[in-house]
Amino acid sequence: MERIHAGHNPDRIPWYLTAVLFASTSVIVGIIWDISWHRTIGRDSFWTPAHLAVYTGGLTAGLSCGWLALKTTFSGTDTEVGRSVRMWGFRAPLGAWVAIWGAIAMLTSAPLDDWWHNAYGLDVEILSPPHVVLAMGICAIQLGALLMALSWQNRASERGKRLLGFAYAYSAGLLLLTLAVLMLEYSFPNDWRGPVFHMISAGVYPVVFFAVGRAARLRWPATWTALVYMGMTLVMMWVLPLFPAEPLLAPILRNVDRMVAPEFPLVLIVPAIALDLLLRRASQPGRAPVRRSVDWGLAALGSVAFVGLFGVVHWYFGEFMLSEASRNYFFQGDTWGYNNAPGPWQYEFWNGSRFSRGEISFADFLSRAWWALPIGFVSARVGLWVGNWMLAVRR
Repeated sequence: MERIHAGHNPDRIPWYLTAVLFASTSVIVGIIWDISWHRTIGRDSFWTPAHLAVYTGGLTAGLSCGWLALKTTFSGTDTEVGRSVRMWGFRAPLGAWVAIWGAIAMLTSAPLDDWWHNAYGLDVEILSPPHVVLAMGICAIQLGALLMALSWQNRASERGKRLLGFAYAYSAGLLLLTLAVLMLEYSFPNDWRGPVFHMISAGVYPVVFFAVGRAARLRWPATWTALVYMGMTLVMMWVLPLFPAEPLLAPILRNVDRMVAPEFPLVLIVPAIALDLLLRRASQPGRAPVRRSVDWGLAALGSVAFVGLFGVVHWYFGEFMLSEASRNYFFQGDTWGYNNAPGPWQYEFWNGSRFSRGEISFADFLSRAWWALPIGFVSARVGLWVGNWMLAVRR
């Protein structure tokens, strides 16, 4: 006889999914805060508030998913066991295992990062070796949250699919934000007329939009994902400068008296809307097209739409972000850390070697950046393949 848990309801968000979504949020908030801390104060320790936010997220994900694995293994109902994955003799949902691995990687990176700072001082790059381990763990927690939300969305009835679809889009937006933070060194407004920025963006963002857009049961999944990314970035951008702070590590090349804000978010909302419209023409939300060959044409059109819209928007918006009009609280233009010496480079577009304003023509840009189209096609096609797999996730 099947053991049924009296409180089981596939249309409600379970507490452990809420815990993992909180962990995912805490981790990325802590990472953005930590970057601002490095750009504002410089001096670092294991016990900074930003680090505590990051590791609180890691512990929350690890403990909640660990509890879920123990509960499913030793006292789970037949339904719960049936929608779990067996690993190391224990059973848990696939997303929980991914989040557990991410928590282990994150907590392992903590003493390694502390040793790195003691040995080499302030990081000169975001992706130092300890930060690579940390980034892998963070992405795993974000992906684990997404997979857990996805499995619940795919099992929900028509009544519950909207709420769980929003939980899925929220987790996808946090994953998108994490990827954007990892690409920060190539994504300053000064980079927005450089081909490298557009090729990297074409390789990273379409895969997320198409995967989420194909599997989500919302009408505008890619748009909601972009809105979560932009909303979280704007909140951090507007909140952090409210707190006074000063540099504590030489050399101090710029006067800073408040926490340095993160950069204004990329305008991903524009191509996201276009990709949602393309996905809707190909199939219903949360369903694959009748003919899988449709995905090849969809990937080609999606690449053109993303690269074209993303390129045009950032070509002109970049000009604005480097102008005096953006130097206000809303846009936070011309915001730099204490270890960036002031100079005319702040108002120039970069392209490997630095181009000053007006020295790079649109024709020159196109001749260098056309590789973004095939890169975007591969990214979109991979995203659709992943999205088709996600449609079947129930565990």
